[in-house]
Amino acid sequence: MTDLSNTVPRVPKRVAAVILNSLKGGVVPRIGLPYITVGRETEIRALLTDLSLIADGGASFRFLVGRYGAGKSFLLQTIRTHAMGEGFVVADADLSPERRLQGGQGQGLATYRELIRNLSTKTRPEGGALNLILDRWVASTLDIRAGEDAGDDEESHMRAQLDELEEMVHGFDFARMLVRYRAATLEGDDEVKSCVARWLRGEYRTKTEAKADLGTSTIITDDDWYDYVKLLARFLVGAGYKGLIVMIDELVNLYKIPNAITRQYNYEKILTMYNDTLQGKAHHLGIIMGGTPTSIEDRRRGVFSYEALRSRLTQGRFAREDMRDMLAPIIRLHPLTYEELLVLIEKLGQIHAGYFGYEDTITDKDLAAFLQIEFGRVGADTHLTPREVIRDFIELLDIAYQNPDVDIAALLRDEGAIAGAGTPATSSSTGDSGNGDAGATPFAEFTL
Repeated sequence: MTDLSNTVPRVPKRVAAVILNSLKGGVVPRIGLPYITVGRETEIRALLTDLSLIADGGASFRFLVGRYGAGKSFLLQTIRTHAMGEGFVVADADLSPERRLQGGQGQGLATYRELIRNLSTKTRPEGGALNLILDRWVASTLDIRAGEDAGDDEESHMRAQLDELEEMVHGFDFARMLVRYRAATLEGDDEVKSCVARWLRGEYRTKTEAKADLGTSTIITDDDWYDYVKLLARFLVGAGYKGLIVMIDELVNLYKIPNAITRQYNYEKILTMYNDTLQGKAHHLGIIMGGTPTSIEDRRRGVFSYEALRSRLTQGRFAREDMRDMLAPIIRLHPLTYEELLVLIEKLGQIHAGYFGYEDTITDKDLAAFLQIEFGRVGADTHLTPREVIRDFIELLDIAYQNPDVDIAALLRDEGAIAGAGTPATSSSTGDSGNGDAGATPFAEFTL
């Protein structure tokens, strides 16, 4: 096998375990992605361009479109990791029947709560960073050189930050809560700090409850939660961050909504976000949504069923398969190439060997034989996804590790022989099944 010891860093055991267990289970690991990232250079480059725009005070909106297992979630997590490393705050959420963008029973607010719960920074990558961010903001307002007028400087410094927020929708109430949090921090009142954090997380169900705890009759609701996302993005800059990246995956759950009117309300919310980011109404905010081709392009139930969005998102006439517009709102994920998959499974082989403590003896010939078997399936050229390849390869490594007397090359030869036996021997353009070969399987020939 090619020696990559000089280019692939040793993976810590804890990280290797997360990588292998997550990938075998068909999900994307939250840590360790740099060890296994291959391909997607053009897509990553386009999204990194957006980060520069957001850091400069702009906003962006992107759709990532690809089939199940094509790598949407993997690319989202890759950008998430990079954005945190660059000083952004990242919030991510998967839509579900209980979490939508708009709903009559609090489904939109449930999505907001999930986003806030998953607020992540470089020092808190696993989520739950709201209090850390608030404390950092308080510290920034107090970071004034000691002197006779230090108190006045602190007040004016904070007021300058809050004035911008108060000009925005719901900004006055948002700023008022920040002032309460700062005062509670200076007084050591942990109960008020907890109440303010609860308010910012959207956890107050009634205005009466918020009035009793904080003296405000305003709460974050299903209708206005997106306004608070824009406020949070603007506020983060004052706390020392570059902006907010919001990642919303599984748009297919909007496609699955049975009620047409409810679906249209959700797509209307997407339109609002799209217009805000592209028209300059939002600042320091990036939104990335992931979905399948059907959930986006279906004219009956998908995003394109909402005419205002379809007319904005439809691809122009000059883009081609070999020349994609990576600055367009929709980024379509193409399958990884054979060479990229070869590099990926080689990396996985090394991680597996390092984790279980054995010598990696898989040869380049074995890797090529494995991919030949994978691509030998009927319809593999259009339907084979990285998820399936990765899962099968890790399964092969696990079996080989648990059965040390079994040779991987022999396993691959046996599987290749079985796959070859199931391949149709002949076909007839006239539909005549013919007599066939005596050694062929019962399904080697068929008539439509």
